[in-house]
Amino acid sequence: MASTADFDAALLALRPSVAATLPPDALPGADDLLHRALRPVLKLLNARLLRVVADYALDYRLPLGTAAPADQQRLLEELLRRNQRLQHTVVGLVTALLTADEYAYYRQHRPEMNRRLLELARQRVLTQVPDVVALAASGT
Repeated sequence: MASTADFDAALLALRPSVAATLPPDALPGADDLLHRALRPVLKLLNARLLRVVADYALDYRLPLGTAAPADQQRLLEELLRRNQRLQHTVVGLVTALLTADEYAYYRQHRPEMNRRLLELARQRVLTQVPDVVALAASGT
């Protein structure tokens, strides 16, 4: 059975590098977790995140294929802001890839970290609306 340290090392090895906007001597905290963990994990999960959102759009029969681009963006933004099941799914996908220390910090600051995580996910999806629409149209 793998140790927590081995598992954490494997998780860190999976993450793509993301240019951090924090100085290297920044104090640990919400911004640190945001830049050093949440952003890389969301980048790693980008394709899965888009697929999950497309699946929810299909489940809720959003007319993405026939809507104008501005309406597609609005529909997806509303889905991401209002659908609690989708929000919980996104949070679960991301937190599953946090190290033990990151998850411990996340648990202590769950409301703030969820707010930040969901905002990052929303931004990521809304910059890729055509990809989500294409995934929803393909249905696969």
